[in-house]
Amino acid sequence: MILLKPLVALGSTFFCKNPNSMYQLDKQIGYKLRLAQQRHVEIFSARLPEITPMQFSIMVRLRDEPNVSQNQLGRLVQMDAATTKGVVDRLIERGWLRSRPSETDKRRRNISLTARGHEFLEYAIVAAADITKKTLQPLNNAEQNQLLNLLDRLKSD
Repeated sequence: MILLKPLVALGSTFFCKNPNSMYQLDKQIGYKLRLAQQRHVEIFSARLPEITPMQFSIMVRLRDEPNVSQNQLGRLVQMDAATTKGVVDRLIERGWLRSRPSETDKRRRNISLTARGHEFLEYAIVAAADITKKTLQPLNNAEQNQLLNLLDRLKSD
C-alpha cells in the first residue's frame, strides 16, 4: 500500500506519491532571492569596486548613528560580532573609520567615520542610488514599490 503524503503548495493542499518529485529549485524563494542578490552585487561591484555592500552598510549606519559601539553597530546592520569586527577592521585600515575607547565604559570601543570616510561616503551614496536604480530597472515603479514592501514583510524583526 502506498501512502500519499499531503503537499502544500502556495496555499493549496494536494496529495502526491513522492513530494520530492514536486520540488523545483527554480520556483524556490531562497534560490530566487540569491539570484537577485547576485545580480545586485555584480551591479554594486561594477559601480563601487572600492567597497563591499557590507562595508557600505556599516558606513551609512555610522553616518546615521555616529559614535556607536562595535556591538551596537553590528546589531544596526544585522551582522554577527565576528563579521562586524572584520568589516570594521578593514574600514579602519582604509582610513574611513576610527575606533576610540568609550568615555562612559572603558571596556567598550566606539566606532565613527573619519573625515575621509565622510568624504568617500558622499561619493558612494550617489553611486548607491544609481546601483539601486539599475538593480530595479527591469521593474516599473509600482512593481519596485511592491517588491520593496513585500521584502519588508519577509524580513525578521
